[in-house]
Amino acid sequence: MAAGPLPLKLVSLSSNPEVVLIEKKKIREGREHAVLVGLITPEQTEAQVQEYLDELAFLAETAGAVAVKRYIQKLSHPDSRTFIGKGKLEEIKTFITGRDVSIVIFDDELSGSQISNIEKVLGIKTIDRSDLILDIFARRAKTAQARTQVELAQYQYLLPRLKGMWKHLERQGGGIGTRGPGETEIETDRRIVNTKISLLRKRLEEIEKQAYTQRKDRGEFIRVALVGYTNVGKSTLMNLLSKSEVFAENKLFATLDTTTRKVVFNNTPFLLSDTVGFIRKLPHHLVESFKSTLDEVRESDILLHVVDISHPRHEEQISVVNRILHELGAADKPVILVFNKMDLYEQQTFDPWLSEEVREDLLGQLKTEWANRTGGDCVFIAAAEKRNVAALRELVLGKVVALYRERFPYKTEHFY
Repeated sequence: MAAGPLPLKLVSLSSNPEVVLIEKKKIREGREHAVLVGLITPEQTEAQVQEYLDELAFLAETAGAVAVKRYIQKLSHPDSRTFIGKGKLEEIKTFITGRDVSIVIFDDELSGSQISNIEKVLGIKTIDRSDLILDIFARRAKTAQARTQVELAQYQYLLPRLKGMWKHLERQGGGIGTRGPGETEIETDRRIVNTKISLLRKRLEEIEKQAYTQRKDRGEFIRVALVGYTNVGKSTLMNLLSKSEVFAENKLFATLDTTTRKVVFNNTPFLLSDTVGFIRKLPHHLVESFKSTLDEVRESDILLHVVDISHPRHEEQISVVNRILHELGAADKPVILVFNKMDLYEQQTFDPWLSEEVREDLLGQLKTEWANRTGGDCVFIAAAEKRNVAALRELVLGKVVALYRERFPYKTEHFY
């Protein structure tokens, strides 16, 4: 089923009372200007928040919006009513008044009541990072499995926020006579949403059984999966190694549906899968919904963890991916760290006047450090330039052949 308007008749905060929450918040491609909001807390430093907002701006661009202004506030904890302070909210209101700004995007998750309260003050659409990621996923989903997963995640996101969305229907004051029609309607909608979640889970189970059967039919092949933070070049590398045409572009979550290709190195066949990229603050319900898609990761024999080494916080991105792999139950698999975009790294790191000898010495130190940390299971490449891909092939081939010899010794006489 295609990811589209959810079949709920919620009374919207917009002018059209039949517009559904998810559809109401759809970002219209290339037509919206956005304001981004981040919060500095004891758990998030200013430097981290700035980088998170860089990523949020890229997410907004991927969804078709343009970030025109950023606001950051330092608080010991988020405000329970409006997430940020009243003064900062008024500052944002002053900025957007008279300007072509139609959406405010918060980097952290908002409750339904917070969204409602913020929209009352600002008078424009308000979403959080999770909602933005869901919007991108809904756009990118192509297969029945991915569409069902996205729709399930949308309903799971919507369910705890129903109360906040209905709050504007309640009567003011307390005591007898204050129960408005909204209280009855919200219970109806909760039942509808819960029923829909149950139906989607059952549908997903059926799709998963079919996918499992397809995976079993692949025979006794070693399986290799590309994993990594979003936009690190996995799909480009997939095309390079498998000589296929997997969709790749400089946007977040360009790949959503898992793609698997048969690859042969030196007469040695194996299956190579490209999977959805990970990201910080990935909504938990989205991880849960997409666990079936990520079965390719759980059932793989070797992981190629692709890293954008040109990114200033690539080690933090490595930690994010490792954390999600642990959550998926795939943290104990053999891993090859593939440091991609070495061309960009060298441009950013080395001054033009630096001698070739010094460059080689610095690169040697970098490679030695990571070789020591990974036991030699790492390689440095530039996929866009096809640089050092031969070394990656050799490393992957060695791992694949070793596993064939261990598991299927009768097969290896034809390999390598």
